[in-house]
Formats: sequence, C-alpha cells, structure tokens
Amino acid sequence: MPDPTGFWLVRHALVEPAARAVLYGQTDVHVCALTMEQQGAAYAALAARLPRPAHWYVTPLSRTTRTAEAIFRGGYPQAPLVTEAAFVEQNLGEWQGLPHAELPARLTRPAHEFWPLAGDEQPPGGETIGAVTTRVGEALERLAVDHAGRDVVIVAHGGSIRAAVAHALDLRPDQALAFSIQNLSLTRLERHRTRWKVVCVNEAPGA
Repeated sequence: MPDPTGFWLVRHALVEPAARAVLYGQTDVHVCALTMEQQGAAYAALAARLPRPAHWYVTPLSRTTRTAEAIFRGGYPQAPLVTEAAFVEQNLGEWQGLPHAELPARLTRPAHEFWPLAGDEQPPGGETIGAVTTRVGEALERLAVDHAGRDVVIVAHGGSIRAAVAHALDLRPDQALAFSIQNLSLTRLERHRTRWKVVCVNEAPGA
C-alpha cells in the first residue's frame, strides 16, 4: 500500500483590529503585529509539529506569507513558499469591507448560526462556500497527485480550510460551516489511494 499524501493546513495569524470590524474576505489586510509578537510560543509549537521535509504553499494574500515566515522564525527550517490562488479565502464580492452590523440587511437567506452567511448565499460579485469547496477540492486532488506520498503544508484561511474538510468528507456547505477553524490552528487531511481521511481539525498549537 503506497504512503498517503499528507496535507497540513494552518490558518493564518489574527488580523489587525480594524480588519476584524468588517467583512474582509479576499481583501489583503494586515496581520496584528502585537498579537503575532505575543504568540511566539504558538509559532514555535507549529514549527516543531509540522513535518520535515514538506512542500509549502501560501495564498496570494500577505497574511498567509507573514504567518509562514513567523513559523520559520519559530524554528522550522526555511522552505520555498509557492503561491496557490485556489486556497484563498471566500470572495465576498461587493460585501468586502462592509461593517458586520450592516450585513443582515443585505442577506437573501438567513445567516448560518456559525458564519455570517448561509452556505448557499452568494454575495454580489462573490462566491458561495460551495464554490470555494469546488476550487479547493480540485487543488487538493491535483497536489495529491503532484506530491504523492509526501507532506504538504498549506497556510490558508478559515473558509478555505473548512472547504478542504468539506471536500474530504463530501459535506454540504452548511455542514462545512459548522467546523471551528481558529487562527494558527492545524487541520490535517490524508489522501489515500481511493479515499480521504481526516486526521484532525482545529488542533491548537502545542496541543
């Protein structure tokens, strides 16, 4: 039996307070420098936990690159970072930058209990969680072939990591939104010969 391809998905660092006040989606907001400095132990824990060697991927948004760089500073040997747009956060279209309090009046469906939007809600000019699951799933399947039997670290976003779990388990969008994906948490998936295996979801650094 060949070795599975291991996917180690890390959610990016907490973003700055001003960004957290709005729906930032695919906006390239900054990480919170103060929190990043205070969480040095978390980055060291991730550096010790993540596999060596591994192929590293980030998204086009700088918060994923800054997070990967912090893990390297925490003790993980410097590795090349490949940008993969398929793992970017959900595109919220015209709603990006909208204060949270103004969102309910724009919705066409009741909000999800654990997410500002329902799984099938499509913001004007944006995408649904189902669409995110499709693009993330296609990228995972491609990388599983490209790096068969090896380990892949992906620094990504809450929405795209939920989408990865949804692809692995063949979940409906609203089911995917029931998963909690905290900043700096680790989610592990394995691609075996014919099936996906979920090893862990939302593991805290150092747990």
